[in-house]
Amino acid sequence: MALSQSLQQKLLQKLSPQQIQLMKLLQVPTANLEERIKEELEENPALELSEENHDDQFDNETKDEFDSSDEEDFDVDGSEDEYDNIDISEYVGDEDGEIADYKLRDDNYPEMDDKKVVPYRIETSFHEHLLGQLGMMKMSDNERRIAEQIVGSIDDDGYLRRETAAIVDDLAFRQNIETNEQEVEKVIRLVQQFDPPGVCARDLQECLLLQLFRQQREGRNVDKAIDVLTDYFDEFTKKHYDKIQRGLNLDDEGLKDVISHIIRLTPKPGGNHGDINKAESYVVPDFFVYNNGGKLELTLNSKNAPDLRISEGYRDMLREYDKGSKKDKRQKEAILFIKQKIDAAKWFIDAIKQRQHTLSSVMETIMSYQREFFLTGDETTLKPMILKDIAERTGLDISTVSRVANSKFVQTEFGTYRLKFFFSESLSTDSGEEVSTREVKKILSDLIEGESKKKPLSDEKLTELLQEKGYNIARRTVAKYREQLNIPVARLRKEL
Repeated sequence: MALSQSLQQKLLQKLSPQQIQLMKLLQVPTANLEERIKEELEENPALELSEENHDDQFDNETKDEFDSSDEEDFDVDGSEDEYDNIDISEYVGDEDGEIADYKLRDDNYPEMDDKKVVPYRIETSFHEHLLGQLGMMKMSDNERRIAEQIVGSIDDDGYLRRETAAIVDDLAFRQNIETNEQEVEKVIRLVQQFDPPGVCARDLQECLLLQLFRQQREGRNVDKAIDVLTDYFDEFTKKHYDKIQRGLNLDDEGLKDVISHIIRLTPKPGGNHGDINKAESYVVPDFFVYNNGGKLELTLNSKNAPDLRISEGYRDMLREYDKGSKKDKRQKEAILFIKQKIDAAKWFIDAIKQRQHTLSSVMETIMSYQREFFLTGDETTLKPMILKDIAERTGLDISTVSRVANSKFVQTEFGTYRLKFFFSESLSTDSGEEVSTREVKKILSDLIEGESKKKPLSDEKLTELLQEKGYNIARRTVAKYREQLNIPVARLRKEL
């Protein structure tokens, strides 16, 4: 096929660098904002921390990340025309009001604005804990390298979910160690003696049995529990207790003792020692909502957002250039570089400002929409609310609201909640009123908590009870809500 040329017109939507930067910043929670600012400070020498506090106020207008109006074009292509026509008047003028302070201040709650360091506990990771025990074992160099490979293959839950043959292959190809499955199994049994009990098991049954065998060696009477997990594990997981009683000739009291002993075992031995992500383990609220005599007050947590400003050193360079008479190409290239860095710093400061404005606008709208909940803390007072509702009230794009709601937390006098907690679909009642599905889930949870565990309520019975309360709901919907609440079926909730 011959090559040909043609003219085409296309309509494309392109985001400016400032819009992309704002989108990314909106997704960053307060716990990670300080790290993001540090990265920008390291990359851009024209941006620096302000050493003084200033009381500059925000503009009243909240900007959407997808609103491209009134944006300045700072693109510099480095052409000869650009070198000959460098205008730096806006950079060397009086900068009295240039230092930005985007921190929201509230004189009523000054303690929210102090720069206290969030304490993080120092701890040993799960794999470091295992390697420490490995260092105290007496074994050959070959066995030690095999043991290190095995420990490295254990996941954060404490299980070894890699096949023995695969470990043999890894040792051969990656470490040039010739071994076999029998030798690897021998080392696995050694690692299984490490603390916490149950570590290095291949499945849940082996994990629980390892813990029982440890207790048996300590002199505890766990023979019946071992028999249950060895011979009747499937029946135990499905709560077919009658089969276990007949098979092991146990009375009701004996079965209760065995079951109570087994359920006290740890299904995830590495759960208490797993590697911890500080941003996930420590919830740093992005918002604080206070009830001041029936009037809700919102404060943004901005202690991790230090005051930023344009570097005075870079401004001085521009002033010196402006005063000088001899301006060669090298100087012009340096000035263009400085302008680019200053423009990037301005973009970042403006993005931080817009981030704070957008967060505040969205949270104020949510607080107004769910006012009854913030006053009472009762989940049944939550109104049906979706992203579109907040977007329409704030004038922002739905995707912008979604970015704000993602990974953000609000602290109230009733606890700390994810912003996603306040969003829910609607459900119609018999009277035609629309209620939040969160309200239905709360009532469903209360019904299950109040049931008799010897005779738990089935999904059909739960549906009838909800319908009696006026909620027009189907059985399959009840089953869906129960699964979303991580509540098992009635048979698995049954207790002796």
